[in-house]
Amino acid sequence: MYSDQDNVTGLAHLVPWNKGRLIGPKPPLKLREIWAIRIRLQMAKRTRDLALFNLAIDSKLRGCDIVKLLVRDVAHSGKAVSRTTIMQQKTSQPVKFELTDQTREAVEAWIAKAQLTSGQYLFPSRLRGSPHISTRQYARIVKRWVALAGLDPGEYGTHTLRRTKATLIYRRTKNLRAVQLLLGHTKLESTVRYLGIEVDDAL
Repeated sequence: MYSDQDNVTGLAHLVPWNKGRLIGPKPPLKLREIWAIRIRLQMAKRTRDLALFNLAIDSKLRGCDIVKLLVRDVAHSGKAVSRTTIMQQKTSQPVKFELTDQTREAVEAWIAKAQLTSGQYLFPSRLRGSPHISTRQYARIVKRWVALAGLDPGEYGTHTLRRTKATLIYRRTKNLRAVQLLLGHTKLESTVRYLGIEVDDAL
C-alpha cells in the first residue's frame, strides 16, 4: 500500500516540463539576423531552406499553415505570384500577404530544382508516408537557422518567424490595425499580446 507521504515523495522527484527552458513569446529576429541567416543559406546553396525561410518571414503564417502550402498557392506555371491569400487552419480566416522579390526568386529556384508541379506540396517531406514536412521538422529546421546567426536555438522557435515581419512593420509604422490584418487576427487584443507591447502604448 502506498501512503500519501509516498505520493508526495514521488512528486518531489518529478522534473517540471519547463525546467531549464525559456517560456513565453519567442522574440522576433532583428534585421541583421535575418540577413545573416539568408547569406549563410545562400552560400551553402540550401535552396529549399532559403525558400522556406523567406516565405516564412513574408507570409507570417503559423507553422501548421506554411508546411501545408501547395505550389499553386504561391506560384503559377513556375512563376511566383506577388500576392496571395491563404486560409488559416487555426482560425478558418483568410490572410493575405505579399512576396518580396527575393522571396519570389527563392521560391522559383526551389520549384525548378525540386521539379514540383502545381498540385504538389511546396515543401514535400523526405520521409516515407508523410506528404509534406511536419511542424516538428519545421521547428527543427528553424532551430538550425537560428544557430547559423549565432543565436541560442533554445530562445527562438517557429513563432519567431511569424512575429518578425509583423514586429518590424509595427516598429516602423505604429499601425496596429495593419499588423492585425497582416497576422489574420480577429481581435486587436490578440495582436497587442502577440507583439508583446503594452496596451497603453498600443492605444
